[in-house]
Amino acid sequence: MNKFAFYVSVCIGFFLVSCGDDSSSVTIPSGEVSLSTLLDSRDGQTYKTVAIGTQTWMAQNLNFETANSYCYDDDPFNCIKYGRYYTWAAAMDSVGMWTANGKDCGYGKTCSPTLPVRGVCPEGWHLPTFGEWNVLFSAVGGQPTAGKMLKSTSGWNCSDNGRHVRISGNGTDDYSFSALPVGLDIVGCYAYFWSSDEGGSGHAYDVDLCYGNDYAEQGLSYKFYRIPVRCVKD
Repeated sequence: MNKFAFYVSVCIGFFLVSCGDDSSSVTIPSGEVSLSTLLDSRDGQTYKTVAIGTQTWMAQNLNFETANSYCYDDDPFNCIKYGRYYTWAAAMDSVGMWTANGKDCGYGKTCSPTLPVRGVCPEGWHLPTFGEWNVLFSAVGGQPTAGKMLKSTSGWNCSDNGRHVRISGNGTDDYSFSALPVGLDIVGCYAYFWSSDEGGSGHAYDVDLCYGNDYAEQGLSYKFYRIPVRCVKD
């Protein structure tokens, strides 16, 4: 089974069997969000931001160039469009360039990072824990529909190398989070975002949104995978 087929099967399979009670969540009305911008003083790039409930998130994928960060298809234009992809070590700033909180966190190692982990994020922002992702999901109505609420309104048109075009999975982007369908070596099918939570020496936790359903789910990826970053404000 190739990588594309694997992720399609996981995504659709999860959709078919998942259920849960999310009645404890407190939903923030979509009109009660505040839009702003963030200037990254390191390279002068400006990002859209959005305040949802008690949190403020980047509303675009990070595009700060560092070692072990990449553009999709090695095309610099894709970094402008989609942001950069990072290994988990790069996302955590394992070399300690900005802070020591995520130092020495990388593939083949286990670490005990000091939270919050700024990682590769701009000053005053940090790489979210999975708990912080869950706070966001609750604020937009809970995991069963968070994917739909957070996904961008275009671009979610999944195909297998152009051979089998599947139904559009565009979101409603009710909260201006604008999650783009990018991550790993696939565009159009999934949005992946790193968290600062480790899953052992070889893996770390990420967040997955899928074209095929409205769910937001927790994933576990190899630390050497290339995955986008969204930062949350300290």
